[in-house]
Amino acid sequence: MPDEKRGFTLRVEKKDKRFILGSYLDHIMETANEIRRKNQDRLLYTNSRGGGGMDSRGLPWESVPFKHPSTFETLAMDPAKKRRIMEDLKDFAECESFYRKTGRAWKRGYLLYGPPGTGKSSMIAAMANYLGYDIYDLELAEVRSNSELRKLLMKTSSKSIIVIEDIDCSIELKNRSSKKKQRSGLGGDEGNGNTITLSGLLNFTDGLWSCCGSERIFVFTTNHIEKLDPALLRSGRMDMHIYMSYCTFASVKILLKNYLGYEEGDLSDDVLKELERVVDKAEITPADVSECLIKN
Repeated sequence: MPDEKRGFTLRVEKKDKRFILGSYLDHIMETANEIRRKNQDRLLYTNSRGGGGMDSRGLPWESVPFKHPSTFETLAMDPAKKRRIMEDLKDFAECESFYRKTGRAWKRGYLLYGPPGTGKSSMIAAMANYLGYDIYDLELAEVRSNSELRKLLMKTSSKSIIVIEDIDCSIELKNRSSKKKQRSGLGGDEGNGNTITLSGLLNFTDGLWSCCGSERIFVFTTNHIEKLDPALLRSGRMDMHIYMSYCTFASVKILLKNYLGYEEGDLSDDVLKELERVVDKAEITPADVSECLIKN
């Protein structure tokens, strides 16, 4: 019966009661919640238009079911690089005690950078599917002030990925070295324009307000890392910088497998050597290769 509920009875001696009511039951509840979370549909959130505005339910985030099929298996990237990222994500998700012991907020930051079409959005989707996390796609252009940014952060859930895509062009962040501009921004919460400051964004990701939740990942993406303020790139702010490169021979073979069912041995050594030579010389993105394979 699909709706049948099963259970079991555990009998222990009275002297062992404290062990069962303590750590064991906590472990059972934690495991059950983890199974329930992995089986439930994940959500993709975006902040309501107008920054601090609310949706029809009085919430600052609107959501839709997250159905993106990207996984690390389908991601066109060097396999060794993918393994390092997956291991880093796994270590993060399983090391709550480490963060508590070291006095650090249980969060991690990833900066994805590289040319357009190299799979940055697909990487984010693969991260979410791998960990079973929801995604909060933060539109900075819709946020009017630092205080609204804090309110949005307070309404995000644990076990989530908070994403700011194209951070170099999504908003003109005021550089802290320009005191005049920063003074104008910090004093303008009631102004008409967007007044998010660089310091406000840094507090959002790395300051006291970043600790109001747990087990959260921040992901920034950019096509032009050279345009970012050095404060966003310093050690400890974005824990892992991931370069999303043009196609390598290994990533092309992954795309051939995804689209054409290619397996090792399907092509002759001569064809593979010529393909590798062409790929190594060309600057071609996974998006370009995918489009070509779809057409053919």
